[in-house]
Amino acid sequence: MSTPTDSSRRDLPKIAWIGLGIMGSPMAENLIKAGYDVTGYTLEQDKLDRLAAAGGRAAGSVAEAVRDADVVITMVPASPQVEAIAYGPDGILENARSGALLIDMSSITPQTSVDLAARARDKGIRVLDAPVSGGEAGAIEAVLSIMVGGERADFDEARPVFDALGRTIVLCGPHGSGQTVKAANQLIVAVNIQACAEAVVFLEKSGVDLRAALDVLNGGLAGSTVLTRKKDNFLRRDFGPGFRIDLHHKDMGIVTDAARTVGAALPVGAVVAQLVASLRAQGDGGLDHSALLRAVERLSGAQV
Repeated sequence: MSTPTDSSRRDLPKIAWIGLGIMGSPMAENLIKAGYDVTGYTLEQDKLDRLAAAGGRAAGSVAEAVRDADVVITMVPASPQVEAIAYGPDGILENARSGALLIDMSSITPQTSVDLAARARDKGIRVLDAPVSGGEAGAIEAVLSIMVGGERADFDEARPVFDALGRTIVLCGPHGSGQTVKAANQLIVAVNIQACAEAVVFLEKSGVDLRAALDVLNGGLAGSTVLTRKKDNFLRRDFGPGFRIDLHHKDMGIVTDAARTVGAALPVGAVVAQLVASLRAQGDGGLDHSALLRAVERLSGAQV
């Protein structure tokens, strides 16, 4: 990959990145690799040090990070955190310049995105909701699926930024649509992981070579991105967080609440939401969502 020149960097929009967690750090670094000038802010000093080591700049506050930015990108855990960094005298809306584009890549409620866009409009700030799917590996490899809600013109303007972060990038509709599609994504992922976990326990209790079984299953109709990404987690019982149970619990709350609002029945999703909640209640909230396997093992009589 060629190194961006100083002149090419000047031609690109200046980016402020707020939230440098498991997903945010590698995503911000991919923008730096693509030649963008990135100023970041997060609460953890080690994450700021990591950004600086990658060629970005660390800010001391949200206000400092966004003041000169053309594009502000946020990647924080949930709606309360989005509201905390967006509103108030030290928040994004009071400190970003008029005409800036705010891209929220967090996974939050659709209504929070709609409200944010309305309040930002009063400040002359444009908004896209653009949650992602693909987990930590997808963030590192810049192959995320990005589902976007907002205006077509803003989406088109942001497309080069999205292209540096993901592979499948789709405008899904007006403000909040990206979050609605992300909620559906989290429903599918949770149900898929649960089905895989049940299959793993069934196979092991039946005395089958688990690695061989998962390989052949993943080559047929039962194959999925979930199984490809999480197969080693199941085999090694390695549940270091790529996407924490705590966050998936939050997302299952979003999808079940949104489904109730529109009158959509989620019978399987409701059960899996309770299984995710029970795993969290047992102290496994900080583990990767592939740890749903632990819940199935407990139900099957194993000492976990």
